[in-house]
Amino acid sequence: MTDGKSASPENSSAGLLPPRPLTGAMAGEVERLLSGRTRDIRLTGELHRRFEERSWRQTAKIIRSWMIWVAFVDVLTLALNALLLPRQVALAMVAPACLLPPAAILTAIIWSKPRAATLQHVSLLAGMCLILLSVALVGVFAGGEFYERHLSIMLFVATSAITIFSVPLAWTVAIACYALCLYFVLQWHNPILDAGSVVAATLFFSCGIIAIVVARRTMNILAQKTFLLDCRDQRRVAELADANARLERLARTDPLTGIANRRWMMETLEGLWRNGRESGVVAMLMCDIDHFKALNDKLGHGEGDRCLVKVAGIIQSCVRADRDLVSRHGGEEFLIVLPDVDEDEAIAVAKRIRESVEAAALPNPSSGVGPSVTLSVGVALKSALDTDISLANLQHEADMALYRAKEAGRNQVCVFHRPNQAAPSAAEQIAARR
Repeated sequence: MTDGKSASPENSSAGLLPPRPLTGAMAGEVERLLSGRTRDIRLTGELHRRFEERSWRQTAKIIRSWMIWVAFVDVLTLALNALLLPRQVALAMVAPACLLPPAAILTAIIWSKPRAATLQHVSLLAGMCLILLSVALVGVFAGGEFYERHLSIMLFVATSAITIFSVPLAWTVAIACYALCLYFVLQWHNPILDAGSVVAATLFFSCGIIAIVVARRTMNILAQKTFLLDCRDQRRVAELADANARLERLARTDPLTGIANRRWMMETLEGLWRNGRESGVVAMLMCDIDHFKALNDKLGHGEGDRCLVKVAGIIQSCVRADRDLVSRHGGEEFLIVLPDVDEDEAIAVAKRIRESVEAAALPNPSSGVGPSVTLSVGVALKSALDTDISLANLQHEADMALYRAKEAGRNQVCVFHRPNQAAPSAAEQIAARR
């Protein structure tokens, strides 16, 4: 049920879909409506459409249940009348009573799934008109004491629908006016009542129905207010979640380089080790910018910061974005974790990083290695057989390899080998360094 638009099945099962975020203008409208008086709440535009989508399932379920129940009661009453009333009276009731079940069932079918608002509007009003007319004509055709009794029953049927149907106020008023007009016209032709009695009875029932319509309007406004409160709460929850996400990103990101910080890297690795997800082959690379303090002293901390940013970008471009982990470990150090690689692949990545940094020719005039920025890299590996190697052990081994690379003259790659591992040949050592 939408405001003059077709409601598709995808849109109208609003109860099953997650709430959509409010736009800035809609959020402002929500706050404006909630800041005013409750009785002045009027939903318009997109807010009204969303409210209708959200309430459609419940409204449709109530209308279908009411229609089926009215049809069942009509058939049951007709059967009881056939058993308890004189044959002539019972037969007189059959024709008008037969109008009700088809009208109620057809309305229930139309409201079984989302359809165009106009069709649902027309079906409900037409169905109610036929149902109320059927109940009233049963009394008219039966005559006598049944005449006025069934007109009163007709008003009761109308008031029950007005009370429980959460439909727009215009629909409610249309049903109420139709019921009262039908009551007045048929009572005016009631041979056993005078005009004064008809007017008095109509005014009496009008007061009751008007009170019910006002109550229904109040319930509609309260339902809209509940919807607005939910919208505001959802927006605040979304804003809080967004703020928490930003804080989380800040907490795990190095503010200068934009890559992960040491805390996030260690928490991630500890989780992987704890869950046993790094029981296979993994390589850890510890990188350090050579003579970085001399660069800061000579060119200033601003140039040093730019150097860190560029080196971080170079490192990220040399690893697998979807698998490898890169973080600034502190100062001028970077930690890289390469899952599912062998020693040759790890050394190849380390060489590529070292060579790419050197090729970038970032100035470092005070370096003892050369005129540009260079990188020393320590590599440690844990194979599938090294089940007793902890995260702290692997990190210590990467630190040791980095220390050896610096001792050997910097701007090179050094691989840590445990005592039980086969020592590399002289040629392999030279290849790893350069």
